[in-house]
Amino acid sequence: MPAESTTGAINVITRGLALSPALRRGLGVTVLLAMLGTGTRVAIPILVQLIIDRGIGDTGVKFGLVMVLCLASAIVISLSAACLRASIRRLGMRSEEALYGLRVKLFEHIHGLSISYHNEEKKGALVARVTSDIETLGQFFSWGALAWLLDGSLMLVIALIMLSYDWLLALVAFVVAAPLVYGFRRVQVRLVKSYEKARSLNGSYFAQAAEFVNGSDVLVAYGQRDQYADKLLSTMRIRYKAQIKAGFLGALLFPIGELFSVLTVVAVSVAAIVRGPEVGLTLGAVVGFIFLTYRFLEPVAEFTEIIDNTQAAVAGLSRIIEVLDTPIGPPEPLEPKPLPAGPLDIRFARVWFAYQTRPTDAAGSGQVTDRVESSGDDPFVVRNLSLDIPFGQHVAVIGATGSGKTTLGRLVSRLVDPSSGTVAVGGVSLSDVRRDDLRAVLTFVPQEPFLFDGTILSNLQFVDASVDRDLCLKIATQLGVDEWLAGLPDGLATRVGERGNDLSAGERQLVALFRSAIASPKILVLDEATSAVDPLIEVRITRAFDALAAGRTTLAIAHRLSTAMRADRILVMDDGVILEDGTHEELVTKAGRYAALYEAWVVATGG
Repeated sequence: MPAESTTGAINVITRGLALSPALRRGLGVTVLLAMLGTGTRVAIPILVQLIIDRGIGDTGVKFGLVMVLCLASAIVISLSAACLRASIRRLGMRSEEALYGLRVKLFEHIHGLSISYHNEEKKGALVARVTSDIETLGQFFSWGALAWLLDGSLMLVIALIMLSYDWLLALVAFVVAAPLVYGFRRVQVRLVKSYEKARSLNGSYFAQAAEFVNGSDVLVAYGQRDQYADKLLSTMRIRYKAQIKAGFLGALLFPIGELFSVLTVVAVSVAAIVRGPEVGLTLGAVVGFIFLTYRFLEPVAEFTEIIDNTQAAVAGLSRIIEVLDTPIGPPEPLEPKPLPAGPLDIRFARVWFAYQTRPTDAAGSGQVTDRVESSGDDPFVVRNLSLDIPFGQHVAVIGATGSGKTTLGRLVSRLVDPSSGTVAVGGVSLSDVRRDDLRAVLTFVPQEPFLFDGTILSNLQFVDASVDRDLCLKIATQLGVDEWLAGLPDGLATRVGERGNDLSAGERQLVALFRSAIASPKILVLDEATSAVDPLIEVRITRAFDALAAGRTTLAIAHRLSTAMRADRILVMDDGVILEDGTHEELVTKAGRYAALYEAWVVATGG
């Protein structure tokens, strides 16, 4: 491993230990127990030496001494087992505590990140941090870390004992065995690549075989059966060769280990014979040393695999640290100010906003994001915007994708903070308002409302656990969705499925509005869904939204002109600025952007 990679890995591990106090706690004791446990495993080689040198003499076998030595060895091995069990148990408990702590930190941190970061980072990547990356660490602790602790301490203790026996013999053993590590590593790297290629070709073979069988009538009809058969046969030959190569490399691992073990033992034996007994090496010492050599070489093959496991764990930990190092935002104020108890108006004062980098377009989610076309363009998606929205006013914001309308809703909801300027609610800058205080008076409904797997009732109660079924039915009547609710298979007990996929897009929007009514905010920000809905659901959504908007300020990011027409006030945005501001009647009479949109809509709908 290159020096830079090693240094980077050490830095990552150091940070990981700093983030995991449970793992650091008592780590020295765990390592000491492991060294004691593995150290006593060398009792057998020492016992063999003592029996040969002292238990067997010219007068025969000294059975009494041999029995004492065996009893002592049994006691030492029992202590070894106890120490090993204690070290493994401590490592297992500490590692699970550390993983639990990392999961909690990750979840809390991810929920504290700004919405702009969530736009820039794919959701799947964040999910991977708390699932697969944590799981990689779990696999490391269950095997790799255990091997480093036990096999590592075993090799260290045996190496020290071998040096205490005879440093020259130990040096011979280490030098002869050194190529074993390199050989194992080279073969295993190639073996992993070969198996990956074989698995990939296996998938191609199964896919082509399925097509060959299922599409046989089409192949015959177009006279392509032989050509496709040749293609399948070629894939089978390549797969065959890849499997043979992987099997050949796998078959090399055991002989390599055996070869170097034999060579090391031969080298040690020759060196001992050449040196002779005059250096103090007894027959028992040589035999015991050979036993130690075998025991020293045992973990080498496993260590080459542990390296891969460790590298994967370090890479996973590095990705976790990268997320934890991302500043949360918008941050909580150091000296929060309370919102006034009465009506809350909204004011934008010379607001500029730019995403740090271009947000990704959430493909397939229906999420419309404000985007900067390239890093060289003007990065601002809201530009020098000043705006007053009195309490109780129903405002619709329209504009093309990238005009800044969605960002306007996020600024009001404080999902993002202005790059400059202020957004105030009730005369208090949002940067001075605690997150919980703002959420108590403002609700943001995104384009694609997220529903949790469960029932409609459970998705309503997640806003307020004290809400019961009767209150939900009462609110449904107020919103005019009681007929829709009664038409569902199980009413409020109807399951919505994962992410609400058992409901249509329009029905998910209805549940989101229903959920907002449970929260009963003073300010409602709605990023209207653009998904096609059937006319009946659209009527129900419109009726529910109008009922919900009564008596509160609403800011609707409108993607349909029919929504804008019902608003008290319409804002037309383009390139981060407000081009037009007025009622439907006022804007239609002007020869502006809204009038053109309305005329095109009338022609398209035949109205």
